[in-house]
Amino acid sequence: MSANRPGTALSKPLAVTMVVIGLGGLLGAFELATEYVKTLQNPAYTPNCSLNILVTCGPNMQSWQGSLLGFPNALLGLMCFIFPIAVGMSTLAGARMARWYWQLFNIGMLGGYVFITWLYSQSIFVIGTLCPWCMEVWFFMIFGFWYITAWNLREGHFGSGLKRFGVWLFHWAWVVSLLNLVLIAVLAEIRLGWIEFLL
Repeated sequence: MSANRPGTALSKPLAVTMVVIGLGGLLGAFELATEYVKTLQNPAYTPNCSLNILVTCGPNMQSWQGSLLGFPNALLGLMCFIFPIAVGMSTLAGARMARWYWQLFNIGMLGGYVFITWLYSQSIFVIGTLCPWCMEVWFFMIFGFWYITAWNLREGHFGSGLKRFGVWLFHWAWVVSLLNLVLIAVLAEIRLGWIEFLL
């Protein structure tokens, strides 16, 4: 990286946000992984996230969707949620990264976002359950994707023509993230009637 093209760094609040997102997603993935192992050790074991027939993670973990690549999806989470933590901590330590680094990081976050979008669609429309630890992973992945994407657009890492949109999106990233979560809740209500079930 030349002196004429210095790298960019996240603001400290956004760096802390990335660390929190990574830790939150890591916790969800860790719980899913440990609960899966316990069910292998004891087929009669009831996972700690299985509250009733609707809010449960057992069917999700045992489904083919829960091991898309031939191993539990939770292992992907354990590997991938390290990256937001590393990015956030590196920034807090004073690191500045090149444009290509942020582009690759954003592509990785996009991949995670697309994956959890498919997972919650499968959970709601095919499996018919709401997995608590899965929902935690969805929550942090959604916020992480929208915030880092908005920041990259604002910084011009995907072209100067998108900077103005990036400024707008970054300002409203929390609203967009919440709307994304509301969409999931609405789809789950339409398909599963979770509000009536809980009442």
